[in-house]
Amino acid sequence: MNYWFLDRLISMKINFCIIFLVAFSFGLNARAAWLSNEEIFYISKEKDSLLLSKEQFRTEMKTELENILSYWIRNSIDQENGGFIGKIDGNDVNYPKADKGLVLNSRILWTFSAAFIHNPKPEYKMMAQRAYSYLMKYFWDKKNGGGYWSVDYLGNPKEKHKQIYGQGFMLYGLSEYYRAFGDKAALNSAIELFKLIEKHGFDKKNGGYFEVATENWQLTDDKVITQGKTDQKKSMNTHLHIIEPYTNLYRVWKDPFLKKQLHGLLSNFTDKIIDKNTQTQILFLTDDWQARSEIISYGHDIEASWLLLETAEVLHDETWIKRIKPFSIGLSNSAQKGIDTDGGMYYEKDGMHLKTQKDWWPQAEAMVGFYNSYQISKDLRYYQQSLKSWDFIKKRLLSPTGEWYWGINSENKALTNMDKIGMWKCPYHNARACMEMIRRLE
Repeated sequence: MNYWFLDRLISMKINFCIIFLVAFSFGLNARAAWLSNEEIFYISKEKDSLLLSKEQFRTEMKTELENILSYWIRNSIDQENGGFIGKIDGNDVNYPKADKGLVLNSRILWTFSAAFIHNPKPEYKMMAQRAYSYLMKYFWDKKNGGGYWSVDYLGNPKEKHKQIYGQGFMLYGLSEYYRAFGDKAALNSAIELFKLIEKHGFDKKNGGYFEVATENWQLTDDKVITQGKTDQKKSMNTHLHIIEPYTNLYRVWKDPFLKKQLHGLLSNFTDKIIDKNTQTQILFLTDDWQARSEIISYGHDIEASWLLLETAEVLHDETWIKRIKPFSIGLSNSAQKGIDTDGGMYYEKDGMHLKTQKDWWPQAEAMVGFYNSYQISKDLRYYQQSLKSWDFIKKRLLSPTGEWYWGINSENKALTNMDKIGMWKCPYHNARACMEMIRRLE
């Protein structure tokens, strides 16, 4: 028996009885031992080791999902003006006259539709129906089709341009609402939105998608979410959040043209967006796919690592599944470089400058992305990193009043001045991560 190893484990304050049982039943291993076919026991070489079985991990995800959703049910509903509150900050201060965003409301629709599929509670149905009704009444452009970028607190159109990114999230929500409740009107609206994006946003010459159109769907450089360079016509982010809703639409509408466009989007990522040398994504590009950014977005890389594989799996295309898996691992490995010693993921890196803020959403995506890489490779280091991401979230991001803070600064202080609910702060990243982990850990 390896007493040095046992002494090491005891010094790490791991329960001796558990170690004895594991050693007796399975033998010791310097990296890992299996507790059962369904539970993983991983021994870290680091001082702050993590020990959590799959069953325990899944239980904590179920509890956290309930905490997130209940916060939104309690706090987000705009009882006076309809729909949902446009802004609540990290101190739980409500801003009743804040504008309401397409992304926020679409993500609420997706989240509670998905939650109802996961667990058909009547309160989840209520939230999804409220989001659907408000989106179609106030955000949907009755004349030109598509969704306005924002409305004011009374529901009047505020920013009327058609951000392709925003249209993608509206489609994501509508398709999930149909999945949950079988509402044909929602499916028809999702299909109409898909056709509008293809008609006005698709680059018929070079492939891929442009960034933004005017209210009546004329392409424009105004309102483009880039670094301010005039030749940045395309972005990784828009493409990631077009392949995501297109994949969801394909679950319920097996259209041949939609399938063709999904194949094209996968090719956009493998051939154009992912830098084969660095295994990171190029954030901004010209219309003919020339790189115009050197920023590394760790959160987007780990998010793409599992979303792209999801697309291949929904297509049931074994060739694409086999092709995407190495990209999933490569993106995960690159994202690992953005992990701090506390397990949290930094926001991004621009050249030699590291943005040390740790926002909520990369941590949520890291849980799923690293676990996805574990599922592909069976390498327990990815499982451990998924656990570390969750451990960081528990220690740094969970608000005592519910939901997650926007993030923490370099001094590990919660960013309470930032939104808890807002244009970009939605229940989608963290609730989806919990649902994904519950499913994957089953």
